[in-house]
Amino acid sequence: METKKLTNKKLSLQAFSRAAQYAEEYISGVRERRVGPSPSDLDALENLNSTLLCEGVNAQQVISDLHRYASPATVASTGGRFFGLVVGGSTPAAMGASVLNAAWDQVAVLEESAPSAIYLERIAADWLLQLLGLPKKSSVGFTTGSSMANMVCLAAARNYQYAKLDIDLVRTGLAGAPPLRIIVSEESHVTVHKALSILGIGTGQLVKARCDRQGRVRIDCFPKMDESTIVCLQAGNVNSGHFDPFSEIIPKAREAGAWVHIDGAFGLWASASPLKAYLTEGVELADSWAVDGHKWLNTPYDCGVAICKDAEAVYRVMTTQAPYLQEGGGRPPKDMVPEFSRRARGVEVWAAIQEMGTDGVAELIERCCSYARQLAQGLLDMGYELLNEVVLNQVVATIGSEDELHRIVRAVQEGGVCWFGTTVWQGKTALRLSVSSWATNDEDIILSLESIRRATREVLDME
Repeated sequence: METKKLTNKKLSLQAFSRAAQYAEEYISGVRERRVGPSPSDLDALENLNSTLLCEGVNAQQVISDLHRYASPATVASTGGRFFGLVVGGSTPAAMGASVLNAAWDQVAVLEESAPSAIYLERIAADWLLQLLGLPKKSSVGFTTGSSMANMVCLAAARNYQYAKLDIDLVRTGLAGAPPLRIIVSEESHVTVHKALSILGIGTGQLVKARCDRQGRVRIDCFPKMDESTIVCLQAGNVNSGHFDPFSEIIPKAREAGAWVHIDGAFGLWASASPLKAYLTEGVELADSWAVDGHKWLNTPYDCGVAICKDAEAVYRVMTTQAPYLQEGGGRPPKDMVPEFSRRARGVEVWAAIQEMGTDGVAELIERCCSYARQLAQGLLDMGYELLNEVVLNQVVATIGSEDELHRIVRAVQEGGVCWFGTTVWQGKTALRLSVSSWATNDEDIILSLESIRRATREVLDME
């Protein structure tokens, strides 16, 4: 038995050592490799599609095969020239913490099951509230992303508003309950609609607030609110980067008895920047907020954060009881998010904030915004039409016909220097650049603009 234990220990260490070696190789070469995989890299994935084996393969061989065939077929989002989908990189400390967190393999259900991890999550929660300027007694739940964070907050909002109508959804469910009034922006992100649908709120219940040309809800024709209303606003439009007028809408919502939720997946981080905080004026007046760690805080995937001013409202919806769980004081993590068994995502949040500090987080936000402006100016110089006011880290621009624009973007992606995608904004097909990574530097911007310029000239047959 003792020999077997030693053998298992040795095998684990060998596999971990091999993985660390390959991870270092991957990271050290990420700037020199293609941002998107080549067709041959994708074809090589077939080498991993073996028949289901009766006897397993040596752990080191498994890791070697992963690195040989899967690493080249990844998208280099940890480098500095990935500008798609509002994806951050992963800071050194956050990446290292993720590795250590995997080795710990803590079940972050209760403090008793993961004492150090839960301790770190509580510190991270406090730091997040300070960075974002939100009420210090708010609940903070770590989720897979802002999709789930939106659902947590909107679940709390739904039950809270029904409770004011003397309906206890925990006991009765939605059967027979009158519909709530749900106000969403015309530009609400799809994850808000997905969360509402999962919560039993159909599209027929949604009242859409009209927006201006930058995707901000208009105050002059904002829908009527009452005590059965949930209002969903946005911090950082996924295309334009703009913000809804919180300081003008939220006081009226509070007076009417409405609950205000803010989807701030990436835009809420503007609060951490002295230069950009003006965009989030009044955001602290809301009732709940959703934000991602894996976007602008640059933690590894996956990490979202559900924040709610009324912690009890979340607890009443998410709490679970089981005789085998010996709970201590306070509200355990399992009772503040949907997941029962969960990894301690807050560990990487703690590491990223500890590594950067408040000044570093602010500098990250401001540097990305500066690079976005440089990209926008470069596109204008090439003859592109800029479709948004670049107030944050988003750039939306178009040129030529729809087909030509798609060909330009495809040529850039195939070139491998940088990666971004397309969108449709204000009725026009456009390219969309999202600058969110700590790893992006001056050279990355220069190389990316050169790649776009070459592709644009080739497709449009420009001199």
